[in-house]
Amino acid sequence: MDLQAAKLDVLQKIMSISKTSLLEKIDKLLEDELIVGYTVEGKPLTKALYNLRLAEAEEQLRSGNYTTQEDLEKESENW
Repeated sequence: MDLQAAKLDVLQKIMSISKTSLLEKIDKLLEDELIVGYTVEGKPLTKALYNLRLAEAEEQLRSGNYTTQEDLEKESENW
């Protein structure tokens, strides 16, 4: 089955859904899997991966594992 046929098949199934709870689950899955941004290397980020990276960054901040602007400026003087 090609991509277009697969999309039509999924659309037909979605259109026949009568339970709001199932539509909400599908919506949540799509929200988590859709690309919301890209890394500096150009790799796509899903919402779930973005949130994971955000949580990791927040933990680095809490643990003091970061470089200040002042430290970066000092370091750049030696380049």
